[in-house]
Amino acid sequence: MSVFTPVTRRALEPFLTHFDVGELVNFHGISEGVENTNYFVDTTAGQYVLTLFERLDYDQLPYFLGLMAHLNAAGVPTPAPMPTLRAGELSQPLLNKPAALVQRIEGIGVADPSAKQCAALGRALAQLHTVGQGFGKTRPPDRSVAWWHRTADALRDHLGAEERSLLDDELAFQGRVPRDGLPGGVIHADLFRDNALFAGERLSGLIDWYYACNDRFIYDLAVSVNDWCVDELRQPRESHWHALLEAYAALRPFSAQEREVWTAELRASALRFWLSRLYDRVFPRGGDLTVIKDPTPQRRRLEHWRDGQALPLP
Repeated sequence: MSVFTPVTRRALEPFLTHFDVGELVNFHGISEGVENTNYFVDTTAGQYVLTLFERLDYDQLPYFLGLMAHLNAAGVPTPAPMPTLRAGELSQPLLNKPAALVQRIEGIGVADPSAKQCAALGRALAQLHTVGQGFGKTRPPDRSVAWWHRTADALRDHLGAEERSLLDDELAFQGRVPRDGLPGGVIHADLFRDNALFAGERLSGLIDWYYACNDRFIYDLAVSVNDWCVDELRQPRESHWHALLEAYAALRPFSAQEREVWTAELRASALRFWLSRLYDRVFPRGGDLTVIKDPTPQRRRLEHWRDGQALPLP
């Protein structure tokens, strides 16, 4: 979440009249994240998060907002988007960009999760992968293998020889990984620590669904494990690792093929986020309160998994 498009009270007040949310009390920008403009909005009826979509258009929003509504109704801890009063639509224009208003849920992100919090995340991720099977829409991933190669091409002249060698070798390896037939469906695709909120040890909500797509479940799991269950030295935190994966497997057991590609998927996750953070560093976007994340930790995770096998899946 960031602020690329400044919002004024004069623009926001008429936007809010489309929703049953009362009158505007206060609002302020949110600095975390890298893709969209986000504000906390307080009204006489409650607290909300306003998102202006900087890269997505109206045709893409029904997948994301409809998915959030579907998951919320099915009991997955997810904020519900607010429908408009007249037509029940989940988005409206604001400052010439599509925008949505969603419930603000209690809780905060965790910088240093406990094993119990990791278990709660694992259960929610398995619930998402199970309940998501009933969602009727599909969407291809934004950060597919084709995107890896396009981004690598754009970055190559900006990298040193060592980084180029690492990147090219990893792309070649990933091209040989057998992925046909892996279980898949709706995934979050970006479930880092800052995209889950906790009230104490209780998981209160999964947020920032705007990379959600239909792809491999095991990749989605690798994204989370790489962030939640690995320490600053890139070593697995075994208590957290086992807690998350065992809680997940209790709801959705792993297939034999998923076990075979597990380390490769951890590498794929690290590669994807290394590339995107490199791109943001080399080609920064303008905006107020924007955040550019350091690509180095993801590169180090990639190098770690290239050097050896991950702990096995339960």
